[in-house]
Amino acid sequence: MLVGIGPGSVEHMTQRARAAIAEADTVIGYVTYIKLVQDLLEGKEIIRKSMTEELDRAVSALEAARAGRRVALISSGDAGVYGMAGPTYEVLFQAGWTPECGVEVEIVPGASALNSCAARVGAPLTHDFCAISLSDLLTPWPVIARRLNAVAAADFVVALYNPKSGRRTRQIVEAQRLFLSHRRPDTPVAIVKSAYRRRERIEFTTLAQMSEADIGMLTTVLIGNSHTFVRHGLMVTPRGYANKYDMDSHDAHAGEKAGRSLSTGLLGWLDALAIAHASGDSIATLAERYDLPASYIAATLAEPPPAVAQEAPLEHEETGA
Repeated sequence: MLVGIGPGSVEHMTQRARAAIAEADTVIGYVTYIKLVQDLLEGKEIIRKSMTEELDRAVSALEAARAGRRVALISSGDAGVYGMAGPTYEVLFQAGWTPECGVEVEIVPGASALNSCAARVGAPLTHDFCAISLSDLLTPWPVIARRLNAVAAADFVVALYNPKSGRRTRQIVEAQRLFLSHRRPDTPVAIVKSAYRRRERIEFTTLAQMSEADIGMLTTVLIGNSHTFVRHGLMVTPRGYANKYDMDSHDAHAGEKAGRSLSTGLLGWLDALAIAHASGDSIATLAERYDLPASYIAATLAEPPPAVAQEAPLEHEETGA
């Protein structure tokens, strides 16, 4: 069982995570994670591993499971988000494991750092966001830099994992430099250390001052988008309702309709694109205007306009479902 224990406090673990640990004969994990669930481990075999021994943890889990033990391999946050699920499957496949081989695998999800940190500072992830790790221990820096540059330009809210350590001190500076090439210096940033743990620390700052904050391996950095704001000590990213509704009367703006795509949504944009192209704008001009690949613009213009259902059911705007 690959168990995500969430931020660390027992009350923030899922019921299944607590039950999985209770069912286990053997519990394996990084020493700090073992300490976080110490109260749940009485009478169990405990295998503690260091920070850089992820593959060893997975090997130990497989060996114990093959010996008939019921194993809980724990990760902080979610086991599938920068956690032990990936390396464990790599070890399993390397060992010739298949789902039919007798060793069953269950992934028990938990709240990742971006969830717990966001909850401590407000609602910064209400709109599109992504996560990027600044650790270059396993990922080449040019790959990380390209990802940072892409999401900064695309105006995502971003959660930076593994932002800084005793040896890796310049990565956060380089990330800041890339973001400042696309974002305002006063873009809100929240620095959250050890969310929901004993030494929790929260600091609000700006993109211009971000690298000067107290940042370490137990820190998650949340960088807002162009609409994110901080008010009364809370960091909030608007969902976009103001694009469609008057926020005082809650009435839809002229040309907009509740439960329907924005007038500037896909269908409206397709109409505008076709009109502009018919009026003489080249594919290259349109690609530059919308910052999209020319091949995409060309393929879109070549596609017949979609048929629109006249009375399709209304959509739930709060979820996009």
